[in-house]
Amino acid sequence: MLRLLAGLFESLSNRDVRYLVIDGIASVLHGIPRATFDLDILIDASHDNAARLLQAFLDAGLGTAALTSPEDLLSHEITIFKDRVRVDVQTSTPGISFPAAWARREVKLFRTVPIQVVCVDDLIAAKTASARPVDLEDVRMLRAARMPSESNE
Repeated sequence: MLRLLAGLFESLSNRDVRYLVIDGIASVLHGIPRATFDLDILIDASHDNAARLLQAFLDAGLGTAALTSPEDLLSHEITIFKDRVRVDVQTSTPGISFPAAWARREVKLFRTVPIQVVCVDDLIAAKTASARPVDLEDVRMLRAARMPSESNE
């Protein structure tokens, strides 16, 4: 999945989009084995950022971005783009706020492409708030993966 998204992440970086990878791919990037078929991102819900995001999507070849405007994107909690890959863009998500999560974000590299990812604590908070069975299982695995490093502190 990351190989399909490399160009999109590069475009997001080139356009200085303030976004955070959340949900399934964030779990994968934090080392949890998880099958997922879409990318979920939380964005800074400003007009300028939404405009940069849509342009980055177009730059990456996601033509469905031409079907919406920054205003439309910001008027919904979730906007789904179904193109070569499915991308769910969220302007808010339960359990975390963008400004606080942005300050604690982690940057992961795929090849040489930076990917902005929520930190583990924020990922756990968001997944706990959603309370879906798959998310609660991710929370269990994320917490279990942290146990050895926490015991060394």
